[in-house]
Amino acid sequence: MHEDLPAKDVSALTQVDASFAELADRRRGRLRRYLHRHPRAMDAVVVLCYLLLVTPTTVDTVTDGGWAATALLAAVAVALSFRRSHPVAVVAAVAVLEVAITFLHPWGSNVSAGLWFALYELSVQRSRRFSITALALANAPLSLLYFLTLVGPLERALPNGGPAAPENSQLVFGIVAGITITLSNIIATGIGISVRQRREHEQEIAAWAARTAELGSVTERNRIAREMHDVVAHSLTVMVTLSDGAAVVNRKSPDRAAVVLAELSRTGRTALADMRRVLGVLRDESPAGPAPRQPLSASNSLAKLLEGFRTAGLPLHYSHTGPALPDDAAFQLTVYRIVQESLTNVLRYGRALSRVDVSMVRADGTVTIEVLDDGRGTVGPAGTGGTGTVAGGAKPLGSGQGLTGMRERAGIYGGTVEAGRLAGGGWRVRAVLNWNGDQGKT
Repeated sequence: MHEDLPAKDVSALTQVDASFAELADRRRGRLRRYLHRHPRAMDAVVVLCYLLLVTPTTVDTVTDGGWAATALLAAVAVALSFRRSHPVAVVAAVAVLEVAITFLHPWGSNVSAGLWFALYELSVQRSRRFSITALALANAPLSLLYFLTLVGPLERALPNGGPAAPENSQLVFGIVAGITITLSNIIATGIGISVRQRREHEQEIAAWAARTAELGSVTERNRIAREMHDVVAHSLTVMVTLSDGAAVVNRKSPDRAAVVLAELSRTGRTALADMRRVLGVLRDESPAGPAPRQPLSASNSLAKLLEGFRTAGLPLHYSHTGPALPDDAAFQLTVYRIVQESLTNVLRYGRALSRVDVSMVRADGTVTIEVLDDGRGTVGPAGTGGTGTVAGGAKPLGSGQGLTGMRERAGIYGGTVEAGRLAGGGWRVRAVLNWNGDQGKT
């Protein structure tokens, strides 16, 4: 999944994975953290624990001269050192060795301890079903051997003879030994399965965090692309129109040309400020200081926006019905951008314009924005509901990104955007936004 992402996004996801691993590592504590980082040291600890558990049995076998049982105990210790790399083979080997040790020295303590460690590691690495099957197969021979040597046909086959105890106590001892071995192996397997499930859960959380980071990165890129489209498309369209107009009126009315040039300068400065605001999230500091990141205040800027389009030559008429816009910067910015994009398209594609109407109606929890023009031969951008082409089959004049951006903005507030040609000529954009917050000001 990461191969299709830009290098910056892959780096971000790697940081998420590293942060989660660091958090999980911090929870382990100093000793567990050391053993987790040094698996060979953990293997040595396991072997040492096993040797300590079977020390009484080892002493007894050495005292009685049972060197064969002592060698088998040492073989179990050696096998446990390979439990990580060969868990299945180690479980099988330890199960066989412990049966042999029990047959040679049935009264040893903790003889089945090697199987605890082997079954635990197997359960950590393999599936639950496989672990339970291995538990049943490895546990059955040793438990059965204890029962048979105490109350069955193998009682007289023991190297040192049967236990010097009443017959009933032999039966009880055999049952208790078999149950104890079985329960201890079940506990070891259960702990291993629990550890495996916890690790899988941590991996799922890490994968979820990585997917969330990827989604956040894609969402932020789309937001920046949408904002940059609105800023650049509007500003450049207005600036080009103003510069063309200044060149025309400069010869006839220098005063009027000065006003147009002043508006041209203001539009450029506003565009730079908006670009700094949009791109400010990409870096914490810049040579000129932190970039402003607060949303654009549409309540004060909407009038300037409309005046700028009037200066650029649009015969613009604006009306507002109902309470004022909600006092929410994000909502006001959505309204601002929809009006801005609609008028920019009129300025870019409108021909033979005599009137452009912008109306805003707020009533019953909805805000309706409508932009109408009467251009004869208005050509809308591709994907806006019209043909998007000029006469003669020329290429589309727009990419359709503007309408897509408006629909995305309206969708945040459960709204819709419709755009298309009017029956009598011209173009209409109608956006409906839902607002369930304050009731606004009358």
